[in-house]
Amino acid sequence: MTPRRVTVLGATGSIGSSTLDVLGRHPERYRVHALTAHRSREALLAQCRRHRPAVAVLDAEEDAAWLRGQLAEAGLATTEVRAGREALVEVAEAREVDTVMSAIVGAAGLLPTLAAVKAGKRVLLANKEALVMSGALFMDAVTRHGATLLPIDSEHNAIFQCLPVEHRGGLGRHGVRQLLLTASGGPFRGWSRDDLARVTPDQACAHPNWSMGRKISVDSATLMNKGLELIEACWLFEARPDQVQVVVHPQSVIHSMAAYSDGSVIAQLGNPDMRTPIAYGLAWPERIDAGVEALDLFQVARLDFEPADETAFPCLRLAREAMAAGGTAPAVLNAANEVAVEAFLAGRLGFTDIAELVARVRDERPVVPAGDLETILEADVIARRAAHAWLARQ
Repeated sequence: MTPRRVTVLGATGSIGSSTLDVLGRHPERYRVHALTAHRSREALLAQCRRHRPAVAVLDAEEDAAWLRGQLAEAGLATTEVRAGREALVEVAEAREVDTVMSAIVGAAGLLPTLAAVKAGKRVLLANKEALVMSGALFMDAVTRHGATLLPIDSEHNAIFQCLPVEHRGGLGRHGVRQLLLTASGGPFRGWSRDDLARVTPDQACAHPNWSMGRKISVDSATLMNKGLELIEACWLFEARPDQVQVVVHPQSVIHSMAAYSDGSVIAQLGNPDMRTPIAYGLAWPERIDAGVEALDLFQVARLDFEPADETAFPCLRLAREAMAAGGTAPAVLNAANEVAVEAFLAGRLGFTDIAELVARVRDERPVVPAGDLETILEADVIARRAAHAWLARQ
């Protein structure tokens, strides 16, 4: 078996680290071609020592120079160290690469992920923002360039497993009535708006079931993460927003479900560990060991379900409305949310004000058709400026 060569975009984050854990379990099947990170140079150095990539990429040249020196001292100068956005794109589309894990958080992942798609790679999509911002363009590029797109978010990966192998052409064509997108409810399930107003960043980042980065943890706490996943599900599975229902499931054992027209509901279950969908994406259509403990149903004992509270957590509603509006609305939603979460984590914005900022920016920005990448990127920039302006006025 010729090993598949893998680029991991966002290698030092939780998804990237889990990907490297799975890759390391199967050295006969996979080789690491490139690892990228934003500013986490120490973590990237440790990964380079362990996995010996051909290329390592950091955002700033200063950090890249530091990494070159450290690798040279360690006798690992065979790893080429590069810096900047162009390098990100180049390692995503490199001829030597078969598979690209897109695990960069936020809008920064759009261009390299789209480059991998246009190069016809197997793209493991953990960066939901790329699809949220440019859904129609992104999915058109997948078809046009013959890329293989495999969702890695646990919910979308679960739905992918619950649908027929060939599920393109709309849900109804395959007898699917509805997609049931599960949510843990985050750390503040059942809290009132008054209680939520006093939430601190550390509280918001303490997810009860999943180990995630701080930005995604805050999105999970506000349910914006579930809203972005709703948008992503619509594009991945050709669904309307009204065909995707969010179901709060506190145990996080059922990762999502597909409801069929004959009354059947097919679910994918497993322990809450991202290595399971990562391994599925890497090996599909085969299955490989992910290092994840088997689910013990007797220990789980019960499965609970409840509707999402969109009054206390309006971000979910804002995301659904953005998908229904179409055009640049999802890109504006995503940009405003990224600014809001950054401000919250820095202590400059209250938890409940995240949704307020997103709604204000949305209302200020007219929706225009997202016919090309330039329009989408411009909408992203303008929305960020509007969000920073709103923050400055408070």
